[in-house]
Amino acid sequence: MIFLEFDFLRYALIIGLMIGLIAPAAGVFVVVRKTPMIADAMSHTALTGIAFHLWLASFWVWLSEWNPLYTGILFTFIVSFVIEYLRRRFQTFQELSIPVVMASAIGLGVVFISLADGFNNDLFNYLFGSILTVNAADAVVIGVISAVSLLLFLLFYKELLFLAFDEEQAAVNGIPVQRVNLLFAGIAALIVASSISILGVLLVSALITLPAAAALRVASTFKSMFLYAVIFGETAVLAGFFASYYYDLSSGGTIAVISFLIWTVVVLAEKTIGLIRQRSWEEAK
Repeated sequence: MIFLEFDFLRYALIIGLMIGLIAPAAGVFVVVRKTPMIADAMSHTALTGIAFHLWLASFWVWLSEWNPLYTGILFTFIVSFVIEYLRRRFQTFQELSIPVVMASAIGLGVVFISLADGFNNDLFNYLFGSILTVNAADAVVIGVISAVSLLLFLLFYKELLFLAFDEEQAAVNGIPVQRVNLLFAGIAALIVASSISILGVLLVSALITLPAAAALRVASTFKSMFLYAVIFGETAVLAGFFASYYYDLSSGGTIAVISFLIWTVVVLAEKTIGLIRQRSWEEAK
């Protein structure tokens, strides 16, 4: 393919394929745990870190040589533990920890954006994603994050599975609930923040939740749900990547729209098959 002669496109494709693998995998746990807003909270926290970096770079010029996304990843990783602390501290209202953190992150991010002299092309790309901004260093960093995340998912699959369905039962079975929750929060934070380069802050949750939500409708087992989620995620990434290149569209927006279309098709197909089976059963009576 001629367009893959460009280095940045090769890097973007590699990063996209890695994100298409780990983001839906994390999304399976997010969807089953019924905490889809955590992806939005963490992505907005990453924006705060990015804006903070750009503000510092406005008077510490040497910082402009570093990718602001790395600061965003650091911010998100730290805040993921804050969310888990709030969930444990306020047991009765655990679900409030996510919107509280997200609202605070958005407010602080807007302040740093103002201090950094408002929006510019860098911030716009981080908001909506761009295949033009990635490089070899990004591919290496995201590759390491992807490999570590995948390895941890495999090593702690049983523990994460228990927690996804019932934390109390997990504790009864001797699983260190607090530590595993912190582990998952850290993994999710790294995955969300590293996905921003392609998907953007506002759209990163689409690739985390929509493929997993579609997989939930067709999978018969938890393991098959992972498989379907990854297939749907990779399909959305590849289709979105080529569409964004050939039609000059936002990569994040295109991937999000295709993820939604996949979910819609799965839901409609499930409904249609269900109606056909019901009619066949009624006719056979």
